[in-house]
Amino acid sequence: MAVIPEPRRPVVSARPVGAPLRRGVYILPSLITTGGLFAGFYSVIASFRGDFFTAAVAVLVANVCDVLDGRVARLTNTTSRFGIEYDSLADLIAFGVAPGILVYRWALEPWGSWGWLAASLYVTCGALRLARFNVQYDVSEKRHFHGLPIPAAAEVIASTVLVYYYFGGEGPTNTHFLLLVVTYALAVLMVSNVEYFSFKETELYRRQPFWILIAVIIVLKLLIAEPQLMLFAGFTLYAASGPGRWVLKQVHLWPPRRGGGAEAVPPLGTAGVSHSTPKGPAAPTSHERGSGT
Repeated sequence: MAVIPEPRRPVVSARPVGAPLRRGVYILPSLITTGGLFAGFYSVIASFRGDFFTAAVAVLVANVCDVLDGRVARLTNTTSRFGIEYDSLADLIAFGVAPGILVYRWALEPWGSWGWLAASLYVTCGALRLARFNVQYDVSEKRHFHGLPIPAAAEVIASTVLVYYYFGGEGPTNTHFLLLVVTYALAVLMVSNVEYFSFKETELYRRQPFWILIAVIIVLKLLIAEPQLMLFAGFTLYAASGPGRWVLKQVHLWPPRRGGGAEAVPPLGTAGVSHSTPKGPAAPTSHERGSGT
């Protein structure tokens, strides 16, 4: 009697189809991201020591690293899925935890529970902002960010500390109530649907009107002459540009978009966000998209 062999069962791989596990990581963009992470962590240490000026400068250094890692990754074609996770974690430390601790130790500590709740809400909204940006990247408009980017929110806090020292301040500030309101406002703006310009379509390597060159030269000279004031003015105006543009739209003073506008982005919590890994092609890495988190 012949024995019929049992058919072999196909071996199911644990790896997702189309996304083979590759050995190693790309060194150069990851090192730049690590530099931003180190700067954010050092900002936390400086805040605990009471050196708020150094803590604010470290947040600015982290922002420079966050911009550079994306540019370097695109130029060297070294984008990877690893960059998504690593850069998001680094951003949460450098632009979420570090500014949250900085503003708490510098201005919010006298408020007691209201102070640490404001700082923790800032960190929480920053994490939500990063998560929403990752899952909505493929369906959102590229010309605008929806919600204040977390690096911009961090720089508002850092530049406020710098301008405080510029005018002769030392140690913790006495403007406790204003900074409490600002911290809550930044947290709300990060998770809102207020639109902010992304500047992703600005192509400086193409021909531009002559006045743009003159304007850039003037801004650079002012930045070199008064860096604290210019950084504070630039980041504060950018943070206020979103609500200001929204108000102008409500009173019909802002011109409508050409082409009928882009498809609306669903608000936070209704975009089908899942804590599991989404199926389909991987979203572009943070190295690929630059500092738009």
